[in-house]
Amino acid sequence: MFQRYLYLNYRAFSALKFWVKRRITPAGWLVLGATLAAAALGVDTNSSLAYQTFAFLFGLILVSALLTRWSGVKRIRARRILPRFGSAGERLSYSLILCNESRRTQSGLHAYDDMADPRPSFVEFVGTAEPGEEKRNWLDRAYHYYRWNWLLARNTRAEIEEQVLPDLSPRVDQNVRAELMPLRRGVLRLAAVSIAAPDPFGLFRSLRKIPAPQSVLILPKRYPVTPFELPGTMKYQQGGVSMASSIGESEEFVSLREYRPGDPLRRIHWKSFAKTGKPIVKEFQEEFFVRHALILDTFSAQAQSDVFEEAVSVAASLAYTVQDQDSLLDLMFVGPQAYCFTSGRGVGQTEQMLEILASVQVCREKEFEALENLVLEHAAQISGCICVFLDWDDSRKDFVRSLKARGTPVKVLVVAETDASLDPGPMADQPEQFHILPMAQIAEKLGAL
Repeated sequence: MFQRYLYLNYRAFSALKFWVKRRITPAGWLVLGATLAAAALGVDTNSSLAYQTFAFLFGLILVSALLTRWSGVKRIRARRILPRFGSAGERLSYSLILCNESRRTQSGLHAYDDMADPRPSFVEFVGTAEPGEEKRNWLDRAYHYYRWNWLLARNTRAEIEEQVLPDLSPRVDQNVRAELMPLRRGVLRLAAVSIAAPDPFGLFRSLRKIPAPQSVLILPKRYPVTPFELPGTMKYQQGGVSMASSIGESEEFVSLREYRPGDPLRRIHWKSFAKTGKPIVKEFQEEFFVRHALILDTFSAQAQSDVFEEAVSVAASLAYTVQDQDSLLDLMFVGPQAYCFTSGRGVGQTEQMLEILASVQVCREKEFEALENLVLEHAAQISGCICVFLDWDDSRKDFVRSLKARGTPVKVLVVAETDASLDPGPMADQPEQFHILPMAQIAEKLGAL
């Protein structure tokens, strides 16, 4: 009951704060501050004339508040033209199409894009602890104020500034260039467009909210990576390139030839058999090419982890950089199930892999062995592995050790909170393939690979 009481109070206070921020202009805050100062100085009306200033300013505030009802926004229609993707940390430009459906020109307006409500649910508030919360004093842990602020900031997916609108002529579509700054990867949901009109004194605003639900996928943040030589050599791929985009066994067709004893019946080309009266079989080519695995560690003790988010950004940076069309790149990770996505040689595009990384989440339902089993299932076709780890414990060392025992070249990247030295373990014989990426130096370390 106490936690629900806290939740309802924090939720109401956040709504009030949001409402006040939208309704009061900077000039309005200045007048409000001057009114309070005049009220404090004019308590004794016999010794000060400040009460007269207070009366004037207070009357101005009342008149301005009343005038917002008559200076409100008239009928306006709004829609957006959003790009297909955005990227975390990079400004996203889009078009805001506004149409003034009233009979007179409207001027002095501002526009706000409203995101989906970032306030956490009660279940999220109760069940999600702030990182490092256990280090706070007992009062902060009891009232969860810092937890609320952290959840609110985490759910705020973009910074959106108000747009100053030009004069809107009657019944004319006007294209306004708008911008926002995506803060994190995933789906950014926009709920409405709010149009604000100031009162004649410029102290308060009236708002008209125009529902306009839309969404845009925000791709992970990417760091510049210096091109580097990937480990591994060409390997035989059963079925050739086509098997990379299909389920089961598939092969690369080359030509038709006469039947030879020992050819499987499933390779007989029945149409040619019917025409010639002789058994004709399809001949396939066995292909050799390079195929690398980009392995993303999704196993973290925390459901929301900054280290995991940086690891996703590292994986996205590598996937975006490794674009050799003569090889395949398999992205492997474990979520609700094991996933393996392939790009390269016409099978898939790098953008598709970034779309997948935009939605990947921490896996807490399974153990690290699930990732190990996934990789070992494909080990025979893999030329080399690039591993992006969240930790460097015994299970991950054993995993790398098993890959090296199979003769698979490995490059290991460990994302860490601090610049702490780690025992290379099975990578001690190849220190140039073992890299620690402190969160504060990821861009620098990736640029030096």
